[in-house]
Amino acid sequence: MHAPPADTAALPPQQSGAPGRAGPLAAGGPPAAGRSGPPPLWMWALVSGLFLAYATLSLRTHERLLSHSFDLAIFEQAVRSYAEGRLPVSEVKGPGFPVLGDHFSPVLALLAPAHLLFPSARTLLVAQAALIAASVLPLALWARRALGGAAAAVIGLAYGLSWGVANAVGFDFHEWAFAVPLLACSLAALGQDRPRAAALWALPLLLVKEDMGATVAAIGLLIAWRGGPGRRRLGLATAAAGAAWTLLAVLVVLPALNPGGEYFYAGFLGGSGGADGGFAALLHKGTLGLVTPDEKAVTLVLILAPTLFLALRSPLLLVAVPTLLWRGLSDYAPHWGTGYHYSLTAMPVVFAAFVHALERRGTTGPGLRRALAGAAGVCLLLLPGSSLGKLAEAEMWRAEPRIAAAHRMMARIPDGAQV
Repeated sequence: MHAPPADTAALPPQQSGAPGRAGPLAAGGPPAAGRSGPPPLWMWALVSGLFLAYATLSLRTHERLLSHSFDLAIFEQAVRSYAEGRLPVSEVKGPGFPVLGDHFSPVLALLAPAHLLFPSARTLLVAQAALIAASVLPLALWARRALGGAAAAVIGLAYGLSWGVANAVGFDFHEWAFAVPLLACSLAALGQDRPRAAALWALPLLLVKEDMGATVAAIGLLIAWRGGPGRRRLGLATAAAGAAWTLLAVLVVLPALNPGGEYFYAGFLGGSGGADGGFAALLHKGTLGLVTPDEKAVTLVLILAPTLFLALRSPLLLVAVPTLLWRGLSDYAPHWGTGYHYSLTAMPVVFAAFVHALERRGTTGPGLRRALAGAAGVCLLLLPGSSLGKLAEAEMWRAEPRIAAAHRMMARIPDGAQV
């Protein structure tokens, strides 16, 4: 009987796999020359700075009355329900609508204690800023160990300012904020040949949202890809748990909890995809339809561009496939583009793949500097067009009489009153 490989967090990469390799997912390259250990002071400063930027953007957007009932109000009502000891409901979705019948995200209950102390939608926005900023740490620590401190700083900053992260922060609150630190920890562990840690960080994703089971399955398959029988058993068990949970949630749990007795979002995948609605339409939807109209292809390019497309050289990128696949198959146009929060979970995946690709190729010296400069340049080029770019706009900070009047009016409405 073979046990899964023990965690090797304290070992350099060449000791956790074959000699001269960076672990089972690697295809060569010299051992890393970076240092392990706790996060240095500059890394905490980076995370703190990103947290302040995220929180400022979210709170200022909310203060200017640019938040939405869909989705911030829905999530605030759900978390408030948990804080009051009730199952989550949202009056925005409908009278007494059970939120667990819309998306299965029990992880939101973790915000109940904070909401008890600070009963406001702002609590969710600040929590989201903290969760996303925290996801920088595992990626930066791995990059520091594999590529050195300077590379870790560039990669951490590029990830933290990436357009997918920025646009998610700028659009209300979403449960996927819990997914990104879990993904970052799982992929960093997997990239450093710590399969057990990768599985343990991945499994809580099942509590974030029903579609995350497919992502967990992808992580499990990567764990099982190379290694001994124990590692294969661990990976296949993780993959089976992820796939089984998504099927159970979509086919049984959500329809049982939904007042309409259905999984509402299945309809987004149910369009004909073509003129005749038959096999040809299905074939089109599963091939050319994944990258057409052009907006879908542009989104894929922009997801990979911050890594100079080097992420394509790492098998870790496969973890993004389930989410990208359902977005491409969806008939709901907002799923196709770069707006909203839909590209948030792709960002830790592509940057983990970026670190892994640089490490496994043994990129050092001028080659590493060119890759890092290019990645940073692309992220900075895309930054003004992202939601974080709004922080530099004068309009974001301008005092507007209509906003002040609206806040005075809202202050006169008693707490708990329905308007």
